[in-house]
Order: sequence, then C-alpha cells, then structure tokens
Amino acid sequence: QVQLVESGGGLVQAGGSLRLSCAASGGTFSRYNMGWFRQAPGKERELVSTISWFGGSTYYADSVKGRFTISRDNGQNTVYLQMNSLKPEDTAVYYCAAEPRLTKGYDYWGQGTQVTVSS
Repeated sequence: QVQLVESGGGLVQAGGSLRLSCAASGGTFSRYNMGWFRQAPGKERELVSTISWFGGSTYYADSVKGRFTISRDNGQNTVYLQMNSLKPEDTAVYYCAAEPRLTKGYDYWGQGTQVTVSS
C-alpha cells in the first residue's frame, strides 16, 4: 500500500513557474510508474504526464508539452513536476498517482494540491 502526498502548489502569475512534489511512503517506490493528473472546476480529470518506474520513459499531454517536465528520484521516493510558462488554463487541482509496474491502472492517489494561475 502506497501513500502519496503532494506539495508545492500555490498561486502564481501567468508566465511563472512552480514545482510540484509527490512523496511516497509505505511501498517500494521503484515498483511503480508515476503520473500527474489534474482536474479543473467543472471539468473531467485529465492526464498531464507520466514517468516509468526507472525514469527512462515519459509522456506529456499536448497541452503541457515543452512547458512541464516530470522527473523522479527513487532514492528519495519522490516524483516531481516542474511547471514553467504557466497559463491560466493550467489552473486545477493536481494529483499524483502510482501504477504498479506489472499491472495497468493507477491504484494509489494523493490528496491533491491546488495550482492557481492568475492572468
């Protein structure tokens, strides 16, 4: 059982940057692929970015490609999302999630961290 805790959200002006962190505990972190999702008010949750368990494979939604960077430190049991050139449409609650590397599906979720980008 993996517990995930996000941090690093906040209020930032358009064009600014934030770095989200997601600390994992209670499991072997390197056994999980990790993902960042977001959900804006009135919208469905969407996948933002993923990183494989060994960090060698990443995915980005088109809406964040070139602006966001996902990374992980398996020694620190942490996954990061560096967000640059933020836009008001990036405003959402951001969640990290863990997918066991041998199965499909994100089984474990954090509580979320709010990111608000003002214009």
